[in-house]
Amino acid sequence: MSTPQTVKTICPYCGVGCGVLASIDEVGVVTTQGDPDHPANRGRLCSKGSALGETVYLQERLLYPEIQGEQVSWEQALATVAGRFTEIIEEHGPDAVAFYVSGQLLTEDYYVANKLIKGYIGCANIDTNSRLCMSSAVAAHKRAFGEDVVPGCYEDLDRADMIVITGSNTAWCHPILFQRMARAKQNRPELCIVVIDPRNTQTTSIADLHLALQPGTDSTLFNGLLTYLAQHDEHNDRFTEHFTTGVEGALQAARDSAPTIETVAQQCGLSVADVTQFYQKFGTTERVVTAFSQGVNQSSSGVDKINAIINCHLFTGRIGRPGMGPFSITGQPNAMGGREVGGLANQLAAHMDIDNPEHQQRVQRFWQSPVMAKKEGYKAVDLFDAVAEGKIKAVWIMATNPVVSLPNADKVKTALEQCELVVVSDCVRATDTADVANILLPALTWGERDGTVTNSERCISRQHPFLSHPGQAKADWWIITQVAHLMGFAEAFRYHHPIDIFCEHAQLSAFENDGERAFDLGALSHLSYQAYNTLQPTQWPVTKANPQGTQRLYRTGRFHTADGKAKFIAITPRPPVNQPNAQYPFTLNTGRIRDQWHTMTRTGMSPRLSSHLFEPYVEIHPDDAADANLKAGALVKLSNPQGNIFVRVSISDKQRRGSLFVPMHWNSQFASNARVGTLIAPVTDPISGQPESKHSIAAIEACQPNWFGFILSTRGHLTLEYSNYWARSRGKGLWRYEIAGQAKPDDWANRARALLSDEEDGDSNWIEYFDAAKHQYRAARLVRGRLESCIFIAPSLHLPPREWLISLFQQTTLNKQERAALLTGTPPTDQEDTGRIVCACFNVGEKTLQNAINTLGLTTPEAIGAQLEAGTNCGSCIPELRELLAKSP
Repeated sequence: MSTPQTVKTICPYCGVGCGVLASIDEVGVVTTQGDPDHPANRGRLCSKGSALGETVYLQERLLYPEIQGEQVSWEQALATVAGRFTEIIEEHGPDAVAFYVSGQLLTEDYYVANKLIKGYIGCANIDTNSRLCMSSAVAAHKRAFGEDVVPGCYEDLDRADMIVITGSNTAWCHPILFQRMARAKQNRPELCIVVIDPRNTQTTSIADLHLALQPGTDSTLFNGLLTYLAQHDEHNDRFTEHFTTGVEGALQAARDSAPTIETVAQQCGLSVADVTQFYQKFGTTERVVTAFSQGVNQSSSGVDKINAIINCHLFTGRIGRPGMGPFSITGQPNAMGGREVGGLANQLAAHMDIDNPEHQQRVQRFWQSPVMAKKEGYKAVDLFDAVAEGKIKAVWIMATNPVVSLPNADKVKTALEQCELVVVSDCVRATDTADVANILLPALTWGERDGTVTNSERCISRQHPFLSHPGQAKADWWIITQVAHLMGFAEAFRYHHPIDIFCEHAQLSAFENDGERAFDLGALSHLSYQAYNTLQPTQWPVTKANPQGTQRLYRTGRFHTADGKAKFIAITPRPPVNQPNAQYPFTLNTGRIRDQWHTMTRTGMSPRLSSHLFEPYVEIHPDDAADANLKAGALVKLSNPQGNIFVRVSISDKQRRGSLFVPMHWNSQFASNARVGTLIAPVTDPISGQPESKHSIAAIEACQPNWFGFILSTRGHLTLEYSNYWARSRGKGLWRYEIAGQAKPDDWANRARALLSDEEDGDSNWIEYFDAAKHQYRAARLVRGRLESCIFIAPSLHLPPREWLISLFQQTTLNKQERAALLTGTPPTDQEDTGRIVCACFNVGEKTLQNAINTLGLTTPEAIGAQLEAGTNCGSCIPELRELLAKSP
């Protein structure tokens, strides 16, 4: 057998930007492991990166162009897109069209999309799903530093003496960075870690102090910190005098809103002792990193919250040196690359400003373009409002799923259904957004694409292909370039390879840039094909003076403002726009779970990633659940003025009273009605345009189905006409459906057979049990001795565990004991029920872990790992292992 081919590439998930070694064997099986040479992860991968090989098969792929559901040639599809865009522009003007793009695109894809619409169509109606996660950080950086720059690097997490994690469940959302912090804590126990989050998440497992503040009060907390630092003379006055402006105004605003620790504690819902401990430690620790993410960004005052954090670092001079600084942890793999090329509606390429005439002329001069956008376009939420209002008549959506991810998601769906022209470029055939498109264009995805991405620490890395192009799928840059040609712009879009685009992008970054802008790739602007192909991870700026890149910025105290000084911003805290009331008494927070990514178009393909949390849920505090008479596992309706969703109840004392948490991932492909974007009001930050996804309002009420059930089947798309509620997830060789409903079939047996049988069913064997008095029905279908499907129905939630039944689908035949036990759902005495999967990397279940802990006397995650391997790969499950240990007698 030949040795598998191994290629170095980059993980396509979060902004950590982990290096991946991808191998493909002679029969096409892909496996992944961490690249030990990549500085972002040094050989480690999280559960999602480890399972990438399970997401590359073709069953779910969009493989050829379609117009109105009919397969067409590329020539016809491209001509139709270009022709319709041209017609609409000629009739209604350039502002009648828009692009909505994605941090999933490579930098080269992003660059040509931005160039086409801003420099050749002549409008700035291009925005990106990065607007939903990182635009508040962009705006705050520009206000403070003069440019969208993350000043520090990952090494600062190793060298800090205090790490403040605010608005981030890093353990689940950025596991490799979390494990880096955990190792630093293990190596240096004196490292102080503070977690600021209304929820008690898995991240708090390594915290010395958890500040479970009242949602939305972050600015008050950090204004109070600034006041405290001034009162206790923890002030680098030399730094603020020589390298900053505006300190007095910021101090006065802080004193006005947060004059004392007692005031801060009261407004934030914290104890005086905890606030005092945080302020004292911050004040007396030189090397402090404040890491922040979506919990701060996704707010109607997100920009102010981040500037309140930055103010504290400027006041103490803790920026630009090792082990210190404000650190924005980016959400997507190439959100940073999108910002570099001007992928937001209020930017120009290469970190230039769309409202600056000199910058407009410079970019137009470089592109030699006939027109140039001279005003900002519609930001994401406004863009789809403009679609709804008929102002935008054609929209091209690339590599994203706004019908799920945007606020007020039902309105977005309706807007696109009514839009004159909706073009979707994607790699997946069935998404909520693709379902409302007029034209579908098949795009390449991870493993096939060739180009660059930039991670949270400004590190540019190569994403290499190792798979052939499936069907008729094409690179996004190629698709955009061909449309540009057909619109009459061929001369400006003569690209033959991603290197052509990258070098132009790098040349623009250095064009007439004498240190005015930090973003400068001048030393990479004339790469050969060989140099591009072997480009090593490099942090920008990459200039003649620093051809190997730049690890940290602002070491000299010179910033990229007009006077070279950083700006303090006076912050007056503003509460979230929507506040709970009698009708909608709960605050609703949204976020990610450990093993899924965005709207599950990729991770939903992986059985391993679907085994940990397989169903949409709402997390609620036990006292709130008791008040509402809700039991764990019950079905509930969440509602507010935007709409409603149906999810399971998860009761946890780690949730703050009065608050609910719902994951963002589920969509109409995986659940009947669980798009949490439906419940997010279209409230945005007035500066960044970022939606307030962390703070909506909701009511919760129990549902009362007449029956509950589940189906395990090798069939992937069942028509569940009797189920008011359903959620499906992928298992190894099967699909799992959780179902419930009001109406009951007259005959469950006939209904089950119609649902799960083939027309020619000669080789199948049905095993059934029906108790009319108890309204229970159980059945299993075996084909040639192998379990093909089973269905369990009951009048209550009391149904057998699924894990043992799921394991039977891996067997080619069932023995006599297994057949006898099949409809009980209980394994024979000589077989183990592993329980709910906790460690996705090694498929280790909760019951297996509990048994090992109790019988072997295990007391640490390391001891568990030595026995069962759990927690020894990505480490994402270690917080849960600690919880199981804590519960063990």
